[in-house]
Amino acid sequence: MKKKYLLLAMLALGSIMGMQAQRKRVSPYSPQLTELYNKVDAEQAPRVADKPLIGISLGYGTKNSVNSVYVESVMRNGGVPYLIPVTDDVELLRQIVAELDGIVFTGGEDIAPSYYGAEKHEKLEAVNNERDSYDLTLFKLATDRNVPVLGICRGLQLINVGMGGTLYQDIPSEKPSDVNHRPGLGGKHLAHEVNLVPGSQIHQIWNQSSIKTNSMHHQGIRKLAPGLKVSGWSSDSIPEIVEAYPIRSILAVQFHPEELAKEDALIDKIFKFQVDKAKTYQQAKDIHTRILSVDTHTDTPLWFRGGHSVGLRKNNQVSVQKMEEGKLDAQFLAAFLAQGERDEASSQKAVEKCRELIKGIYADVEKYPEACGIAITEADAWRLKAEGKKAFFIGIENGYGIGKDIKNIRMFKDMGVNYITLCHSWDNDICNSSTNSADKSKGLTAFGRKVVKEMNKQGVLIDLSHASEGTFWDVMKLSKDPVFASHSGVMACCKSDRNLTDDQLRALAKNGGVIQICIFRNYQNEKPEEASIIDVVRHIDHAVKVAGIDHVGIGSDFDGGGGLLGCNGDNDMINITVHLLEMGYTEEAIRKIWGGNFFRILTQVRK
Repeated sequence: MKKKYLLLAMLALGSIMGMQAQRKRVSPYSPQLTELYNKVDAEQAPRVADKPLIGISLGYGTKNSVNSVYVESVMRNGGVPYLIPVTDDVELLRQIVAELDGIVFTGGEDIAPSYYGAEKHEKLEAVNNERDSYDLTLFKLATDRNVPVLGICRGLQLINVGMGGTLYQDIPSEKPSDVNHRPGLGGKHLAHEVNLVPGSQIHQIWNQSSIKTNSMHHQGIRKLAPGLKVSGWSSDSIPEIVEAYPIRSILAVQFHPEELAKEDALIDKIFKFQVDKAKTYQQAKDIHTRILSVDTHTDTPLWFRGGHSVGLRKNNQVSVQKMEEGKLDAQFLAAFLAQGERDEASSQKAVEKCRELIKGIYADVEKYPEACGIAITEADAWRLKAEGKKAFFIGIENGYGIGKDIKNIRMFKDMGVNYITLCHSWDNDICNSSTNSADKSKGLTAFGRKVVKEMNKQGVLIDLSHASEGTFWDVMKLSKDPVFASHSGVMACCKSDRNLTDDQLRALAKNGGVIQICIFRNYQNEKPEEASIIDVVRHIDHAVKVAGIDHVGIGSDFDGGGGLLGCNGDNDMINITVHLLEMGYTEEAIRKIWGGNFFRILTQVRK
């Protein structure tokens, strides 16, 4: 026993001596370095929200460089500046832009006129081919992802060229006036006034009708690019401020606010605005890491025979690359059949064509096993997301594809089909259509009633997009399962035979179903050429107010006519989330809209 106590005492003494020796250990750091390190540790909070990462484009000569006032302006307003190296390595720039929450295009040389299809003017000054290529590549990569953009001086000219506009190569000789746009008196000199357009974003930022600015340029906008609007003019009608708000987060000024912002709080608001937009974009991206987002209707398989593929980022609106840019996790690919003759032979051909389209979906998706996969259930989509892949679901658009035999419903379900749109733009053997119908008040046929019951039995979702109002109400009475509209709009926001009335929205909610808001311009705005993402979120918001937050989702109709200003492909889907956040929608509400509601009914029906 005594030996045991002695051993314990020795261990305790050794431990005490070890701690004393540790305290007396000589630090390799100098007092000044120790003080600095202690300060760093002392200022670390338990949890601090990440500040938005703001990329800054660089000039290029013998080395990469930028005026430090750009960096200071970003830091002062709560952003983390990131200097983007000038390079022709597109993949490197692509990876950098994927991490950014905002970007500032800085001032500098003239832009080569070849980029806007013009001959070189005799007064054209120095151009930098490496920087032009770098900046325009960077701009495309940023706008592909809807990264908030601020352009300054050359940055304004670059944005205009990058979006399809042209420039005066020398204002004094091509558009002479009494306004001196380059007085040569330095960045602090206030050269002339800029008149702000009432109601514009910049007018809201500064809340005044005009502002006096510095000016250091001899080029300017000649032809304004599509998608931009002028929100500030000089007295000689040179655009001094352009923007794409509220459709896209793009703002550009012809002067140099970074030179004035430190001393001028009003001017500095432009950087605060850019950082705030970057914060919202950062929040949207962050939300998409935690939710499962799905677009419930596209017609992309129609293009496979023409050379398109989900693994190619071409002109089509749907691809794995665009899904990644827009933070979209899952996509329905529809086997679409135009309505044909309804005799036995024609109907059987429709069945065979539908089978071939579905096989084509599998064949195309299976080309890219490292990037995507076919999904049948919500669990499949979550698994693919965890693997860093995109999920493709399958639907059938137009019940014409099942022919005249309800047994084909089971066959298609076994092939991975999750929903069938009862009809398309013409009446068929199942029901009447909302568009080219003999009588839109009529609904299900006798065969159609059998189809609805069999779809309930087999666990296949009934899709009421394109159905007549008579069909809608017949299905509401007959279906024992929730139904949905895979790509429709709201009649109260746009009068179209494809949209649902408020009564239909309430009935859909009572049924437990969901309306997936379409991104088709004709169903979004009665002036289709003016349709934009603002209309999309307006339809979403109205549907939420009438049907409730548990009964609204998104189904684009991309590659089948869908697309409008501000949302013209999978890469623009993040823009919807940004607008919903700005409207005050919570993460939980956004989760439901982007897939929670749809997957709830999909799981319920499949059971």
